Amino acid sequence: MQWLVTGGAGFIGTSFIRLALASRPNLSIVNLDNLTYAGHRQNLSDLEGGGRYQFLQGDICDPSQVECAVALAGGRPAAIVNIAAESHVDRSIASASECVRTNVLGTQVLLDAARTCSASRFLQVSTDEVYGSLGPTGSFHERSPLAPNSPYAASKAAAEMLVRAAVHTHGVPAIITRGSNNYGPFQMPEKLIPLAISNAEADQPIPLYGTGANIRNWIYVEDHCRGIMAALERGQPGEVYNLGGPDEIENRALLARILSLLGKPASLIRPVPDRPGHDFRYSLDSTRAHAELGWTPEVALAEGLARTIAWYRAHPAWTTQARDSHFTTYYRAQYPTLHSEAVPR
Repeated sequence: MQWLVTGGAGFIGTSFIRLALASRPNLSIVNLDNLTYAGHRQNLSDLEGGGRYQFLQGDICDPSQVECAVALAGGRPAAIVNIAAESHVDRSIASASECVRTNVLGTQVLLDAARTCSASRFLQVSTDEVYGSLGPTGSFHERSPLAPNSPYAASKAAAEMLVRAAVHTHGVPAIITRGSNNYGPFQMPEKLIPLAISNAEADQPIPLYGTGANIRNWIYVEDHCRGIMAALERGQPGEVYNLGGPDEIENRALLARILSLLGKPASLIRPVPDRPGHDFRYSLDSTRAHAELGWTPEVALAEGLARTIAWYRAHPAWTTQARDSHFTTYYRAQYPTLHSEAVPR
């Protein structure tokens, strides 16, 4: 059995491929990844040459490169799993074009390929951000209206509409999953949790948007990937499944917890101007995934944070490479009041 996975050199893709190959002995995977700033081939380099994993650098927006990946996966892969995405909200606010290109056009190219090769399954990994923002109570369910508020969220919602159209117009056996905020190993340090860890370890200030009262629903990346697997193998084509984590927490409380685990002072937290259009709260009702897929998250935030901190502490070279000149340029533009600040001891 062969699967084509896109974006497998990124954060979620790396975890998904490792989980899939470890749990499915008869499976082989072709990983198509364009190796943008967020993709690192070395994340999975230990799997190369073993016969069950092949890497192909390529752009999902280029039909010829997608065709090559399909051919490498045997011409008719049992599944196409689209994890490739420009996924950072702040970057999408600064410049939406690349986000729209990859997330919308790339999804359509992959759907066209799925039709041409008669793939048995197509799974689109989406996000809770397509629903927009919640107040202090309630949760989104799969039939909640889509109301994206950032260019990133809008591009993911648009991609979902293309998937829906492919199912209903062409009969593509596609499934959509909407995950809550992921965290864990291999996540780029532009995201909140790895940024907090790496800055705190260097005794550097940690930016916190606005008052920090915004609430996120966190899921450990391996739990999310188990949910993607469950939807791929047991989900119904044309359906959507929420994959929400077990914990909700305010951003400021999350940072305080991370600093406590690291043995660092809360004074490292620095308020910065709020993100434009910042959604207040996300919360997913995952009842359907529990009942129909037999999936439930297993890793609580306390355990997941401990695992994540341990991984980053054990892999300082990975973080150093991720915080390269490209990251520095982004960081200085995003947080101009912090990048040169001398942190009090």
